Amino acid sequence: MSEVVSYRLEGDIGVIGVDYPPVNALGQGVREGLVNCLRQGLEDDQAKALVVIGEGRTFPAGADIREFGKPPAGPALPDVINEYESSDKLVIAAIHGTALGGGLEVALGCDYRVALESAKVGLPEVKLGLLPGAGGTQRLPRLVGAKAALDMIVGGNPVKAKDAYKVGIVDEVVGGDLLEGALAYARKLVAENAPLRKIRDLDVKKEEADLFTNYEKSIARKQRGFKAPFHCIKAVQAAVELPFEDGMKRERELFAELLVSPESRAQRHVFFAEREVAKVPGLPKDTAKRDVKSAAIIGAGTMGGGIAMNFANAGIPVKILEVKEDALERGIAVIRKNYENTAKKGRITQEQVEQRMALIQPTLSYDDLGDVDLVIEAVFENMDVKKAVFTELDRVCKPGAILATNTSTLDVNRIASFTQRPEDVVGMHFFSPANVMKLLENVRGEKTSDEVVATVMDLSRRIGKVGVLVGVCHGFVGNRMLHKRQAEAVQLVNEGANPAQVDKVLFDLGFPMGPFAMSDLAGMDVGYRIREELRKEDPDNAPPRNWTDDLVEQGRLGQKTQAGVFDYKEGDRTPVPSSEVDALIAKFREENGIQSRDISDQEILERCMYIMVNEGAKILEEGIAARPLDVDVIWIYGYGFPVYRGGVLFWADSVGLKTIYDKVSQIHQETGSDTWKPAALLEKLAKEGKGFYS
Repeated sequence: MSEVVSYRLEGDIGVIGVDYPPVNALGQGVREGLVNCLRQGLEDDQAKALVVIGEGRTFPAGADIREFGKPPAGPALPDVINEYESSDKLVIAAIHGTALGGGLEVALGCDYRVALESAKVGLPEVKLGLLPGAGGTQRLPRLVGAKAALDMIVGGNPVKAKDAYKVGIVDEVVGGDLLEGALAYARKLVAENAPLRKIRDLDVKKEEADLFTNYEKSIARKQRGFKAPFHCIKAVQAAVELPFEDGMKRERELFAELLVSPESRAQRHVFFAEREVAKVPGLPKDTAKRDVKSAAIIGAGTMGGGIAMNFANAGIPVKILEVKEDALERGIAVIRKNYENTAKKGRITQEQVEQRMALIQPTLSYDDLGDVDLVIEAVFENMDVKKAVFTELDRVCKPGAILATNTSTLDVNRIASFTQRPEDVVGMHFFSPANVMKLLENVRGEKTSDEVVATVMDLSRRIGKVGVLVGVCHGFVGNRMLHKRQAEAVQLVNEGANPAQVDKVLFDLGFPMGPFAMSDLAGMDVGYRIREELRKEDPDNAPPRNWTDDLVEQGRLGQKTQAGVFDYKEGDRTPVPSSEVDALIAKFREENGIQSRDISDQEILERCMYIMVNEGAKILEEGIAARPLDVDVIWIYGYGFPVYRGGVLFWADSVGLKTIYDKVSQIHQETGSDTWKPAALLEKLAKEGKGFYS
């Protein structure tokens, strides 16, 4: 495959071109070609210097993901880079697109680097639970200093060419044609008799004495549970404290540890799952998509305003409708405040604030929505209210407009029946805060057309979301599993646990917060309204009243009232156990004849998590989710399931489905509860010794 890299002479400069679409990934053929073409250039007496450049879209953008999990084939990337660094001719890396991971490591093996203004460079391996394993942790600190290297390697985010120039990664930034600029720069270096510059021979810039200890402390909370960021710190520390060869050896040791770690395995699973989830099984690739050039949102509350921001951020004009002027003005003011706060943090400019606000058009009339391509309803979670909204949308919207509901639990098929065009109706379930959370649960009704499905899945990507297609049932995928877990958390407290204990067990597993702190954050009234709606719509299957209903009816709605399951101090989101709630729970136990008992952390973990796994299996059986990865992506991006555990069902495989099935069966026998009846799929896989991903 060495033809994917070619050598040619441009005047007195040799050019090594990488042409391996789509992103010039550093597969075996590219690695071999880089070595062969380097040797060809070194033997070419007419070439006074060499330029390495990517053809097509980008400089090599990292490893070839097609090689993941396969036995390594030579030459290894560190050996390739070592050959470049050992060259006795000047080698200049010419960077455009994204030089990421191994791509940047190749560039660091060159003497000098020139980049287009639009280029980005980075070492994102930490996001796969790994570290740069081809010398990145040893060369970058020698070039830019340990602190700047830590920021790039531990953060894993790419930097723009101008910023890379400021810190010294890039030596020249050019506009126009990259090859012309790189050749001119190479000839300039030759004319000036510029020295060979081998990064391995540079001294690491001295930093403050406690840099590495302090850096670990600074990321401890945010990176809780991840292994790779802390291994990255150790590797950079080796660059400071050890000779280059010893540092390289330490980097390889740390890389090898991460490669076989469960955390990296989970993170790599999530990486591939996020890409796979956009491909809908059974939906032809050539399915036509509707052109969404404008949108409208019904409701200017927290959710509606957040959804509108997604469209404005993507440059799509969006109308936002409210029935009362004061509510509309309040909603628009909140949107502006959100943008202003983002600008204060330096993430967008004031000019961008005004550009985005200009794309949001407030209105009080449904008649103004006649020309939009998509409408998303984000109103009160009540079927009568939804009926009124969709009846109006059916009246005013043009043929072919997509009518979407942001409902989190209600029946999308029933909502579609309120219109004369059910094929155009779809669920688009955003997660709060809608302008921040990445997940978008797209809900396909029984009559939703393929064209609409293809359109909303593509639109998810356009507005910066990870779209997952699911089917219709109460709560869809995420909330259906969540409601089971929340009910079990309440039942554990009924039996003798306390809310803080339950929360700690789930927090220790890796969730950002436990079930009760999460309810307080979302608002206790949210779950209360859902339960009340169920009690009205389906009393036979509705959850029984419990002490959380009493909390809401006493005005303890969560953080917004500084009192929910926990108490909160003004301006402080730290949950504090409440004696008032303890008394309420004790009263509930007494009234229901419940004898309190000690409940272990292990029982809490098993009951809260295994019930979710069992429900996830039922969801797969019913076809509500097409694949285990759909369930996992939903829980990672919508509910904060720890990435380093790979998702609920991936985690279940690591525990062992037989272990889970046996416990679910035991609880079912003990309680007789249908909730704990083992899913047929769980039973089948457990008895066959398989996992969800087998």
